[in-house]
Amino acid sequence: MAIEVFNRYENKYLLDHAAYLKLYYDLLEYMEPDAYNKQHEFYPITNLYYDTAHDSLIRSSLAKPKYKEKLRIRAYGTPNQDTKVYLEIKKKVFGLVNKRRTSLKLQEAYDFVATGVEPEFKDYMNKQVIGEIKYMLTRYDLQPKLYLSYDRKALFCKNNRDLRLTFDTNIRSRRYDVKLERGAYGEPLLEPGQWLMEVKAEKTIPVWLAKMLSEHQMYRTSFSKYGNEYKKMLKNSRIETESALYA
Repeated sequence: MAIEVFNRYENKYLLDHAAYLKLYYDLLEYMEPDAYNKQHEFYPITNLYYDTAHDSLIRSSLAKPKYKEKLRIRAYGTPNQDTKVYLEIKKKVFGLVNKRRTSLKLQEAYDFVATGVEPEFKDYMNKQVIGEIKYMLTRYDLQPKLYLSYDRKALFCKNNRDLRLTFDTNIRSRRYDVKLERGAYGEPLLEPGQWLMEVKAEKTIPVWLAKMLSEHQMYRTSFSKYGNEYKKMLKNSRIETESALYA
């Protein structure tokens, strides 16, 4: 059974392609590709983020509170209505990321968030997480707001499976046609050749990794895919408004 509850710290880094290649091959001394990446260079991840009509969840998140939360549907590849996906609550409390998710078929997930009515329980669902999501839906009037997809490479530490590194590229987003089954297309979020690396660990990172990141001059950055897309959307909207005023 896939892990459905995570508690970990996540540190993020932005890399150009040359820096990614140098670091990736050095990491292979201590780490190995996850099971899927041993067979495929990338695996595609698609997400549908929910928010209020006034984007209160992402606006709150960008204010960097001690506690923040998001709700999303995550799929691997492009799903159809009967594909099993994950409906997830992602929380961050004092820097610790807590992710709780349940498997649902895509249409079950759509209907659950739209109505707040729990799906009929099946053996692939996590009943406790469904209850937590139901409570969240009573607190917020949520609607689908953002489609976001990317291609991922993932590495696990050979002797510590709690340490995981992911490399995401080709990040695309759209605020229209926000259905996961419509396929992976949208506006690019990063510059061509850029990678977003995330270091995910339940505790502190090992000395060898801290030393390697220092040698490669890797510096942590604050980067939320949803948050950066939202800021980019606001910036583009402001530019369009100013252009219309002076046209």
